[in-house]
Amino acid sequence: MESALLGTISFTPLHEVLLVLAGIGAGIFNGVAGGGSLISFPVLLALGLSPLTANITNTVGIWPGYLGSAAGFRDEISDQMGQFARLSPVAVLGAVAGAALLLTTSSADFTAIAPWLVLGASLLFAAQPLLRRALRGSGGPARTHPVLLMTGTFAASVYGGYFGAGLGVILLAILGLCLPDSITRTSGLRTVLSILVNGVAALVFLIHGGLVWEAILFLALGSAVGGWIGARVALSIPANALRAVVVAVGLATTVKLLV
Repeated sequence: MESALLGTISFTPLHEVLLVLAGIGAGIFNGVAGGGSLISFPVLLALGLSPLTANITNTVGIWPGYLGSAAGFRDEISDQMGQFARLSPVAVLGAVAGAALLLTTSSADFTAIAPWLVLGASLLFAAQPLLRRALRGSGGPARTHPVLLMTGTFAASVYGGYFGAGLGVILLAILGLCLPDSITRTSGLRTVLSILVNGVAALVFLIHGGLVWEAILFLALGSAVGGWIGARVALSIPANALRAVVVAVGLATTVKLLV
């Protein structure tokens, strides 16, 4: 089924519906808390794409969903543009480094690494409340950790350029640890950073080629709608419920990749 490196893979109408639904699901999850790629990436694998081809196709396909999320989080984003401007340079550098690293990685090596990347992202997101309390100290007030914020954003951006699945989860964990803000405000900042990182990586992949364009089209249609829905849902859903769903999806994806 995989002539994907040439971008000529063929899908049935049922596959196309599944891709749209996967895009909607990815957009919703990205709008809620990140981790949307943990929905769409497994669908691409199930449709016969190799992990490497699925990864670069997924990165481009779900990018419109971040724009939908940004529209939904516009109030939470509007007063954080200064923070975004400070983090943007390291995010761009990290995304370029990660995308370049991916394109020099063999398909076999990436297939072996992928499940552990997903597992690491899921466990980090699950541990965020404990890590945040540890950084604050016993009874201490929340405060900003600028060095950790910069280095963490760079590392997350390298990861995002290399492996799109789970970027939002990692960014949300880092921002939640390093900034004294609510999960909805950090979700807004995470969304615009994800737009930047995924956009830079997508541009690199567009130049390189090897994308499955039919899959990108249907994912993009679904994710644009899902992103806006997810951002609206994120403003009302309990944070713990949100965290549990994303972690569960991540663990299920890890098992799928391993077997």
